[in-house]
Amino acid sequence: MSSAHGEQVSILEEGGEVGHSINWWGMIFFISSEALIFANLIAAYLYLEIRNGSWTLPSGGHLEILYPAINTGILLLSSLPIRYAGASIAKGNKNGLVLGLLGTIIMGVIFLGGQLYEYSGLFSQGFTIQYKTFGSAFFTLTGFHGLHVTIGVLFLLICLIRALRGDFSKHKHFAVEAGEMYWHFVDLVWVVVFSTVYLLPLLRG
Repeated sequence: MSSAHGEQVSILEEGGEVGHSINWWGMIFFISSEALIFANLIAAYLYLEIRNGSWTLPSGGHLEILYPAINTGILLLSSLPIRYAGASIAKGNKNGLVLGLLGTIIMGVIFLGGQLYEYSGLFSQGFTIQYKTFGSAFFTLTGFHGLHVTIGVLFLLICLIRALRGDFSKHKHFAVEAGEMYWHFVDLVWVVVFSTVYLLPLLRG
């Protein structure tokens, strides 16, 4: 009996922790609560658009889609280096962790810069948050997402600093795992926001 028990303990030690930790579930709960906020904002955006008809800019035209589409591609591609970072530290590869975090941070900053560039172009056309219901809904939804990207970049920057100090190891890197989970969430939400704000009006004609 004691021999069988010893074998079970040995298997558990080799296999690592069984199931997810309470920290992991806490992160899932946090992301779920954020998803509900975005769901409400997107639902409100759609309701207001349907109620007010086809939204147009002060010039009478519609939102440009090419530049936001390129910016979307950059954000989606940023999921690759953060996945590489998570996979690297899980294997004890600290250099891979640093490179992955750095790549994601750079691409996140590029996305934010692209969003600010788009905003500046819209401002020059007289399209601001004060411009009717459309302006308020557009900048609230896209700006709220931009805020989340900013938080994600800052969080990953802290992880990068900690990685350079050698704080993470193969068995101790939950902060990196949490950062990766949050970043994938931000990417997924943007796909829905982009589809709602930029693509849906094209489908409606």
